[in-house]
Amino acid sequence: MASGLFRIGEDLGGGMLRLVSGITDEAERLLNETTLRVAITGLSRSGKTVFITSLIANLMAMGRGRQTLPALTAQLAANGTALRSVQLEPAGTQSLDWFDAADKLRDLAGTTPHWPPRTSDLASASLTLSLERSGPARILGARRVRLELLDYPGEWLLDLPLLDQDFAQWSAETIALLSTPPRLEVAKDFLDFIATLDAAAPADEAVARRGHRLYLTLLEQARDRFGLRWLQPGRFLRPGPRGESPMMWFFPLPGAGSAPSGSLRDLLARRFAAYRDDMRQNFFDPWFARFDRQVVLVDVLGALWAGQGAFEDSRHAVAQIAAAYDARSRSRWFGLSTLKRVGFVASKADHVPAAQRPALEALFASMMATPGEDRRTTTHRAIAALRCTEDATHDGLPVVLGVPLGEGRRRPFRPGHIPTTAPPAGDPFWSRPFFELPALRPPLIDPDGRDGLPNLGLDALLSWLLEDAL
Repeated sequence: MASGLFRIGEDLGGGMLRLVSGITDEAERLLNETTLRVAITGLSRSGKTVFITSLIANLMAMGRGRQTLPALTAQLAANGTALRSVQLEPAGTQSLDWFDAADKLRDLAGTTPHWPPRTSDLASASLTLSLERSGPARILGARRVRLELLDYPGEWLLDLPLLDQDFAQWSAETIALLSTPPRLEVAKDFLDFIATLDAAAPADEAVARRGHRLYLTLLEQARDRFGLRWLQPGRFLRPGPRGESPMMWFFPLPGAGSAPSGSLRDLLARRFAAYRDDMRQNFFDPWFARFDRQVVLVDVLGALWAGQGAFEDSRHAVAQIAAAYDARSRSRWFGLSTLKRVGFVASKADHVPAAQRPALEALFASMMATPGEDRRTTTHRAIAALRCTEDATHDGLPVVLGVPLGEGRRRPFRPGHIPTTAPPAGDPFWSRPFFELPALRPPLIDPDGRDGLPNLGLDALLSWLLEDAL
């Protein structure tokens, strides 16, 4: 009897110790650890994968004592703290793909350097920054800031406005857009096809599939031939590992009011609704509610060099994305939102000489300007996450020096005039021939990234993005 009571007392005592230990660990985490969830996306070909790779490599190098991010170092010093170490967490048991920065570095620094492949699905990586406290707070030990990075295809972000639309609204807006240049040039076959259809006729799967293929083809041509970016639905162009499913076999079809049950328009409307609900339930709702910070990258130079149509299309796309972060959209998808800062970034700033970078940033800010915008929570910057050029002069003019992919020698390049605001329609600017910089080779870097990666403005962006948390 006594031994039984002793065992019961021993079990209770052990349980209490474990409970106290658990409470102590949780209290320590609450006191010393801050978790920030940073979502990173970008319009097509904006350099998002390289941005995340550079962010990780430079933070890791900073943790080893390298001066890779001086603005962030200065900010920590101003706050009376210093970076002790940075640890990249192992993949663990997460359900998402792991963003393998080391693999991307090997692409960039290989025998034949090349840019890593584009994002096709959700991926994540986590780093922990250990910060040394100063003054009396030192007794609490090191403070930890844990950065959870979420990488996702920018094409998917373009579907955010679809959550507020029904099939008839989306079809009307899309067909109106297809009927104007430059889309009209690649949309003729599709528009001719839907003009022959009776929307109220019984659904025919062969017709639905043909219409979907024609619509997908015009989206691909609009992207590849004209550099357009406002292309919906986004998953048509970047379906992810699940690939194409029957709910995606739809296309815009005119018509108002309720579609007759069993008709072609009814089938397309039901597939549109299924696609919209799938994006909401499996992407926007579970992930957007978790974001603390958001970075959106845009290839402004690529749009500018592609001409007025591509530039205006990109401007429309980023305006729609910016609108997705206003109070109305947050109240629906974010609830009591934790989203505190959104950074809109014009990438590839190293493709223009230093004297023209302020103009590039001003041009981007003019594209993004929205009434009532809060500069404390939103910023617009021009950066290069991985700098692959050097500034120089050639024939008395400022240029950048870079090595084109497939070549072995540096050459001078000058992108031409960068306006500070978007020239209006009919402006002579749009009638001039545009000089597009070739794809440039990554710089020579350490394949392990021990000394970080050369960049322009990445440290200032990170300093602003993390300011309140540091």
